[in-house]
Formats: sequence, structure tokens, C-alpha cells
Amino acid sequence: MNQTAPDGATQLASSKSAPPRGPLSGVKVLDLTAVLMGPYSTQVLADLGADVIKVEGPAGDTSRYVGPARTPGRAAIFANLNRGKRGVVIDLTHPEGREVCLMLAKRADVVIHSMRLAAIQKLGLDYTAIRAVNPSVIYANLYGYGRDGRYAEKSAYDDTIQAMSGMAMLQAEINPAPQYVTTVLGDKVSALTAAYAISAALFHRERTGEGQEIEVPMFETMASFLLVEHIAGAAYEPAIGPPVYSRAVTPDRRPYATRDGYISVLVYNDKQWQRFAGLCGRDGAALDPRFASQSARSANMAAFCALVAEILAERTTAEWVKLLDDAGIPVAPLNTTSDLLTDPHLQDVGFFREIADAVDGPMRLPRPPVRFSQTPGGYSQAGPMLGEHTAEVLAELGLSENRIRELDRQGVVVCRQFRTAD
Repeated sequence: MNQTAPDGATQLASSKSAPPRGPLSGVKVLDLTAVLMGPYSTQVLADLGADVIKVEGPAGDTSRYVGPARTPGRAAIFANLNRGKRGVVIDLTHPEGREVCLMLAKRADVVIHSMRLAAIQKLGLDYTAIRAVNPSVIYANLYGYGRDGRYAEKSAYDDTIQAMSGMAMLQAEINPAPQYVTTVLGDKVSALTAAYAISAALFHRERTGEGQEIEVPMFETMASFLLVEHIAGAAYEPAIGPPVYSRAVTPDRRPYATRDGYISVLVYNDKQWQRFAGLCGRDGAALDPRFASQSARSANMAAFCALVAEILAERTTAEWVKLLDDAGIPVAPLNTTSDLLTDPHLQDVGFFREIADAVDGPMRLPRPPVRFSQTPGGYSQAGPMLGEHTAEVLAELGLSENRIRELDRQGVVVCRQFRTAD
């Protein structure tokens, strides 16, 4: 499949393409994470050029088996989350498996896991153990709750973190009942937090040579994320209002119906309101004392939104988008996720990368959303098959083929090429 680049050139991306030379090129990451939060964080690092070695147990990451898949054991979610990584299989519960993992950790710049503290300690792969073989390592713990708190040993998933952080109850401000938002927000926000924390720690080590341990708890991360605006009046002692940003939870903050669909319009400041009213032949409304200023409109939000809704119902979505875009008033149609696949702007910027995957054939995956003028990142292959790179990675440690085959026969590791060729 061909890809049209922003300059109009046509490129063919192959799973055998050269590795990207992103800003993290040369950084080695030992990835002991699974499911979504950890793998998304290391996906970002891989997109930025890091050599990410993903370690799975013999059964594989559970995300391999969730959702649509062209090849069994390699679901689309897994293929996207783990793009650009090298996959190895090691039984970390086996003493020799632990030793192999420590050999990898000794050569790593970053070690990252998403297990509870007790679980990683039981495996003998906590920060103390890794630092003993690699004093300058950046070691990142991703888990549900900070280990100094009383919830430290609670299990955590995106749903429970949305509940604990207040996210689910916030939805009840504008819905009949509490709801989870329709994306795994806690996992993804925590993943991005881990990626920036690791990058900052690498920068510190570059200047000082000093490694360190990082803790990224989902609960605290999401509480911080929500309270950016929702701290509101509770920022003061004593509080001058509840910890809720009123504009974000008003029932009137919603898409508007047009003659043939829905539209997002934000008539926010005074200039926008006066321009909007003029375009719509409602100059009298612009002089209405309830709407004449931004503060007045905020105080009469229900009436103001009702008026805007009445006006927008008079024309089609396409008519409004053209008219308001030309007037410089923030407007957008309501896309579905399917619409993103053909969105003309995303096509302009080459958002989707089409690869000729060695296993699944033609695939279309999002490219990294950020760009660097001198150190472009990216990826050339989708997530690995189970144990695809085990032999390759162990050979880099200096193990002979005979030794690698022996470990494979013992079930300490899984080498895909041995299992399919022998």
C-alpha cells in the first residue's frame, strides 16, 4: 500500500525498513508492561526512536487476544500499541528467566513495568535488584496507587480509576447517572505522564550521570489531571466554591442540532458574539443586556445557549461550517471515529502510515502526532508476533545459538523461529 506524504511524494513503507532516527535513538528500553497503560507509554518511546524490547510471558500479553485480528494472537490493538518494538518471551517466574531478564536490564537505559509492588518484588526485579546490576538505570513503576498510601495494594483498571478520581461522577453533572467516558482515559493519561517523566529523567542523567526510580500511579495522575480546572474555588483556604469548573459541567455545553445533523460551535468572546449575531440577522440579540457581555452571557448561559440552538437549527451543517469558518468563529462538524479514516486534513499531513506488514500484509496505523525537524521518529513495523525477536535479542547478549535453543526447550524463553522451523 502506498502512502502520500505531505509533500505529495508517494512512499511504500515496509516492515523491513530501517529503524527510525528519532530523538531517543540509541536509548534502550526494557519493557515489562502489559495490556494498555504501559505499552502505550513505551509505544511513545519507540515512536521517538528508542529500541524497546518488550518482554512477555509464555501466554503473551492479554491485549494480543482482544478485538479484531487478521492473525490469531496479534489483535489490531496489540499491533498498534506495540509497533516498532522487538518482542521476546521470557518466563520471569523461572530462576533462569530472571537471570536472562537481569542480563537485559544491565544493558538497558530504562526499565519499565506495570505490576503492583508486591508482584515485582516477588519476581526479584524491583528497583533495588535492577540497580544492583545497573546503577545508572531509569526505573519506572506504573501502577494504580502510590505505594505510600493505604490503597497501594488495591488492583486498578481504567474503570476503577475513573471512579476513584471523580471522572465518572462528573459525567452525572450532565447525564442521568454516572458514566465512564468512552475511552480508556486513565490508562492513556498515565501512559503519557510516564513517557514525559522518563524523558525528563534521561535528560537529568545525561547532565549528571545519575539514574533514578520513577513512580507513576494512575489514581494520583488522574486526580491531578482532573483538578487542572476542577480545583476551581477549592484552591483557596477556606474554599470559596466547590471543586467543579462550572462551564465544563453545564448541561448547555453540548453539540447543537442543525437542519440535517449536529455541529460544534463556540461563540465565546464579545467580538465572536457580535459577529455571529450580525451574520444571523440578530443584531437586536447582541444588544440584549442578558447577552451583551461575556460575563452576562455566562450568568444567563441557559438562555444564551437556547438562542444559539434556535439560530443553528435554521441551516444545514455544511452551510454553518462554511459561514462560521469564513467569519473566524470556532466551528466543527461532529466526526465519528470512522470519519477520521478519510478526514482530508489528516490526509494532508500524512497522519496514517500504511505498511506492508510481513505477517498481516497491508496495514494502516496512525503515525506519531509530533514531528521533529532534525530527528524524525516513527516506526516501520507493527507489534511483534509472540517471541518474534527472542533469539535475536539473546544473541546480542552473547548467548550462543545452542544455549538459546536449550533455554527454548526448557521453556525459559520462547523463540518463534525455532517453534515454527523445528
